[in-house]
Amino acid sequence: MTFSRRDFVKTSVLGTVAAGVGAQSASREVLAENLSSLATPPESAKRPIMICAHNGRAYLDAAYAFLKGGGDTLDAAIRVVQGPENDPNDDSVGLGGLPNEEGVVELDACCMHGPTRRAGSVGAVRNIKNVSSVSKAVMTHTGHVMLVGEGAERFAVAMGFPRENLLTERSRKIWLLWKEFNSDRDWWGPGLADPHWHPPDLKPEANLWRERIEQLHQRAAELEIEPEYRELAVRRVLFPSTGTIHCSALNEKGEMSGITTTSGLAFKLPGRCGDSPIIGAGCYTDQDIGSAGATGAGEENIKVAGAHTIVENMRHGMSPLDAAMDALKRIVRNYNGDMIKLRFMDMTYYALRKDGAYAGASLWEGYTPGNPHQISVHDGTLRSEPTTALLKGTSHDWPPMPSVPDELKKDSEYLK
Repeated sequence: MTFSRRDFVKTSVLGTVAAGVGAQSASREVLAENLSSLATPPESAKRPIMICAHNGRAYLDAAYAFLKGGGDTLDAAIRVVQGPENDPNDDSVGLGGLPNEEGVVELDACCMHGPTRRAGSVGAVRNIKNVSSVSKAVMTHTGHVMLVGEGAERFAVAMGFPRENLLTERSRKIWLLWKEFNSDRDWWGPGLADPHWHPPDLKPEANLWRERIEQLHQRAAELEIEPEYRELAVRRVLFPSTGTIHCSALNEKGEMSGITTTSGLAFKLPGRCGDSPIIGAGCYTDQDIGSAGATGAGEENIKVAGAHTIVENMRHGMSPLDAAMDALKRIVRNYNGDMIKLRFMDMTYYALRKDGAYAGASLWEGYTPGNPHQISVHDGTLRSEPTTALLKGTSHDWPPMPSVPDELKKDSEYLK
């Protein structure tokens, strides 16, 4: 049996969708329960404390010791996020990040320093690994807040950051796999927010699904992607990642800072910036109130100014969890509660209040079954905790676009 690339893309995720229908149907009753009854946030009241995305857990111990020893809050947070930035095996941040559609790695970052109430940001930066520190350099050494593209790269070099090739062999091969199989379903064309967007009318074909996956695995082997990374490579092709890392830090004096850094949406259009370099979207810190950040669908978070919304909600008396849940509900409202569209996106928020209370909240329970969203915390005890999810089940990134079961279509109209 032979298939075109477009047929491959349209049918490749059907098996996953069919398997996850039960978990993702998100009936009116389940969603209503999530919207009206929010869990009690995990009150810590401990200072110092650091919270971050789960991919920063391995770096929290050293950063927390630095913070507790009197280190600056922003410097402590940078010590966390630079771990993934420097790790060539983390393909969502810094070195080894998955590239844009032309095979070029572009990085974004922003930071806010609570004690001095300053901010810095860089977007679409090429050839510079530690853009988290470059965003701090913009804050510290310029009268600007944001630099982008070639100007940001030249500034980084002037500040002593070395140029280097950020595309590792593994990321390059994953990009080649995407180019061969999925590049005809890219980020061109109308997106989910377009009123004329509609999901494909396809029926699940289990045998076709298995054959598509086998084709991807075979080509991954031919590209000499290591056996232990082939499953990850296939998943990256089918579900382009939005990986990012955020960290917020609070010291004993009540000083706060936050930082977010990313390689952005995999296989994006060159020059695309998501929420990570946007002050108030991917990161926001108010020394009087708290700090917040985000990982996930950047375009959706920009539209609700998620991090700023969370901090403002806390200013008006909401708990960190309620504040984050409210931001998630704004994303849901932007799509009129349409489960068909919402299941193609995801969002995780990290909220830290000045008294040490914190929360992790997510749109869905996880990206895929068995991979729940988690927040990592250090307040003297290092741990990871599951986020509180607004919607039951797991999300599926878009593109590619799976078919939508009839059961889900029936439950997507209640907010219209």
